[in-house]
Amino acid sequence: MTSIKIKDRDRDTLSKFYNGSQFRVDSWNRLKIIVQRLSRQHDNEEVAATAKQILDQLKPVESYWAFPGHHTFHLLFQMLAANDYDNLAVTITRIVKALMDGAYRRKHLNLTAPKEESDGDEDEEVMLERSRRRPYFEVLIVDDLNQHQQKHQRDNLVAMRREEDLFTYEPVFVPSFEDALIAVLFNQNIQTVVIRFGFHLHSQNNFPLLNRYLALAQIKSLDDIEPQDYGVCLADIISRVRPELDLFLITDQSVEDIAGRISNACERVFYNQEDFMELHLNILRAVDDRYQTPFFTALREYSKKPTGVFHALPISRGKSIIKSHWIKDMGEFYGMNIFLAETSATSGGLDSLLEPHGPIKRAQELAARAFGARKTYFATNGTSTCNKIVVQALVRPGDIVLVDRDCHKSHHYGMVLAGAQVVYLDSYPLHEYSMYGAVPLREIKKALLELKAVGKLDRVKMMSLTNCTFDGIVYNVERFMEECLAIKPDLVFLWDEAWFGFARFAPTYRTRTAMQATTMLREKYRSDDYRELYSRKQAALAELPDTVETLLNTHLYPDPDKVRVRVYATQSTHKTLTALRQGSMIHVHDQDFNAKVEEPFHEAFMTHTSTSPNYQILASLDVGRRQVELEGFELVQKQVEMAMVLRQRISTHPLLTKYFKVLTVGDMIPVEHRQSKIESYYDPQSGWQDIWEAWDGDEFCLDATRVTLFIADTGLDGDHFKNDILMDKFGIQVNKTSRNTVLFMTNIGTTRSSIAYLIEVLVRIAKGLDTRIEDMNATERKVHDKKIYSLTHGLPPLPNFSRFHDAFRPTPVGATQEGVLRDAFFLAYDEDNCEYLSLDDGTFDAAMASDRDVVSTSFIIPYPPGFPILVPGQVISDEIIEFLRKLDVKEIHGYRHDLGMRVFKDEVLTKRLT
Repeated sequence: MTSIKIKDRDRDTLSKFYNGSQFRVDSWNRLKIIVQRLSRQHDNEEVAATAKQILDQLKPVESYWAFPGHHTFHLLFQMLAANDYDNLAVTITRIVKALMDGAYRRKHLNLTAPKEESDGDEDEEVMLERSRRRPYFEVLIVDDLNQHQQKHQRDNLVAMRREEDLFTYEPVFVPSFEDALIAVLFNQNIQTVVIRFGFHLHSQNNFPLLNRYLALAQIKSLDDIEPQDYGVCLADIISRVRPELDLFLITDQSVEDIAGRISNACERVFYNQEDFMELHLNILRAVDDRYQTPFFTALREYSKKPTGVFHALPISRGKSIIKSHWIKDMGEFYGMNIFLAETSATSGGLDSLLEPHGPIKRAQELAARAFGARKTYFATNGTSTCNKIVVQALVRPGDIVLVDRDCHKSHHYGMVLAGAQVVYLDSYPLHEYSMYGAVPLREIKKALLELKAVGKLDRVKMMSLTNCTFDGIVYNVERFMEECLAIKPDLVFLWDEAWFGFARFAPTYRTRTAMQATTMLREKYRSDDYRELYSRKQAALAELPDTVETLLNTHLYPDPDKVRVRVYATQSTHKTLTALRQGSMIHVHDQDFNAKVEEPFHEAFMTHTSTSPNYQILASLDVGRRQVELEGFELVQKQVEMAMVLRQRISTHPLLTKYFKVLTVGDMIPVEHRQSKIESYYDPQSGWQDIWEAWDGDEFCLDATRVTLFIADTGLDGDHFKNDILMDKFGIQVNKTSRNTVLFMTNIGTTRSSIAYLIEVLVRIAKGLDTRIEDMNATERKVHDKKIYSLTHGLPPLPNFSRFHDAFRPTPVGATQEGVLRDAFFLAYDEDNCEYLSLDDGTFDAAMASDRDVVSTSFIIPYPPGFPILVPGQVISDEIIEFLRKLDVKEIHGYRHDLGMRVFKDEVLTKRLT
């Protein structure tokens, strides 16, 4: 390999690419256009020089991929040098087509064959291989081998292929430690890494886009590593950044010694052997272990069996449809397989979700491995139920729970069911966008320290937070849990990761997931280094003033002898990964689960789980787990890339910037919570920013796949823009709006065509606005400007949680503010305890103007923003009423426009207090 010198002009060009994959695809497409032009203009030296420049830039990039391969790439340079432009154009066109449609995964391609031969019929052997659709992957071999040695290795591995092999693969060779890290973070086809013993440390590819991957690996100096430790250290780092990969170590050292030092990082350690069949079989076996889908396979096999149904479900086997004269269209629409797999049976090779012992149990174990949990439970009725299961399993009546006030309503209802005493935590507000951010760490520490000061810390059981939030604010999960555990060493954490299931499969995102942060904390607290750190920090803390302010301003560390790491994460798999609607998971990493929680968890699971779970949903969860273990890294990388491209295109389009603005990190996260000071992921002047520092240390960071578009300058509110324009006119679905924003989310199914269509639609909207504004008369323009002003300056300030009424506080005279939702919730079941006060006829204003506390009987949830601004037992404040009155939305759950606000009668509250 050679070092590539990048000119300043080329560096500016490269800065527009978010990652190497985007550069690779665009460069091959650009090269195809250039050489096709060259084949028509043979004597154009400038075009030939451009083709040579692109090939030079692609050379280090392609060294990390098996296709098109070193031999073919060398031929491209030879064709260009020999002015063989016609064959060069044909070959590059074939390469680009194979890269775009993935044909190289399915069949052998003769890229340099004559055009008529290549475009002819495939021979019988290739047709057979293609029909079987064996999944294709690539094996990274880390060793400093020359071309002859690489060919020897490849030929021997290819010779081991057998007809019965389930998969097919091609090897990729890299000569260094750094190249191996670049490869596993760049080449999404890699499923296996074979680490040999002859490689060196540093890469010779000095290419800016590739160097970003080394930053992503977050490695410290490599120069301190001894050569004999290269293999072990490389395995450790790869297992951290790509834990799903299968690693094999081939060493010339003592196998017993190496095996004891690599823990679980490697599948197997071999001693300096060239047994290619043994290596081949181990590679396939390890991939097959991730490919297994126990429940989906069992259900598919069950559907093939002839059965007689003398049980529930007339629709089973499709009999009630096939025999019908009126609903055959349902069978035609869905096909028969879904009905053949529809059954109430829990035997015959199937299993019970309530008491799993067979394929469902095994599927949940594989899901736990994939998501880094100790235990995983499937749910077929959404994360709302998952949240209630966890709360009921852990919280008893009278336990104090800290809850993110603007969390999903299922948490609030869970508190009602459990009889918890709730302390609501306020997120920082973003008034100008009518949305909340996340709960600052200082707010949480303050609440815990206040409870500790009055002797209630022992009753604090759990804290529930949303990560990431609907709008993409991501917590520093490790830091938050660590500082909370320093105050309350056995605090239980429930992280609602309904929208964050995909994060496990991106190295940067993974560190901010509940399960990964828990694993890191457990490892950290076991170490001698941490004990030394804890002693130093405690000594330093003892030198500071003994005040609450000191504790709020200091990074706190838990006592390693007292801390118990207890973490639960609920995940809407169907929202961000492949699963049918309502398919969700509960991930558990709780040190005390077996001793304290397993039985109540089982009872809570039985309480909230149907005895007739949907088998199709369970099977989709199983298949979705297979997918993310084998291609989750690739899919999530592309998901993030698509979001970054969308941000870039909108931010650099002159017409779109006239009416739209993509909200940046700086817009969404106040600077006091953004220690890296990063303002945006993309800047039109400087290109893409390095975000690793922000994700590593900031209190909050922004999920790039959530693209929030500020639309106030269109004069249209979010609800109208979403429903009447995006959906009704253009068929574009979005999930969330605020008064002046629309949230676009990319997912693992988003394509470049989807992004292109969205950009096209936004441009059409902007052009339409230009025309409409040009045609306005003075009065119409005044109305339009007034609407813009109301969307930018006339927004109601977001209210904080006021307080629970003393009638629903266990200690009304106490300094802490916990309240019992359950008491207020069920008190309101009796209509005699309640009355309606209208916001329109003056009755509500009169009540507020008196000395009376007006108290809500129910959850009041306006959409948008979609969270409760009032909960049962909460005192209604002037700020809340101002917000409601200025909130121009059609949908407010819990509020009746014909009757008004349902509140408790004053005498009922007085009676409870006495």
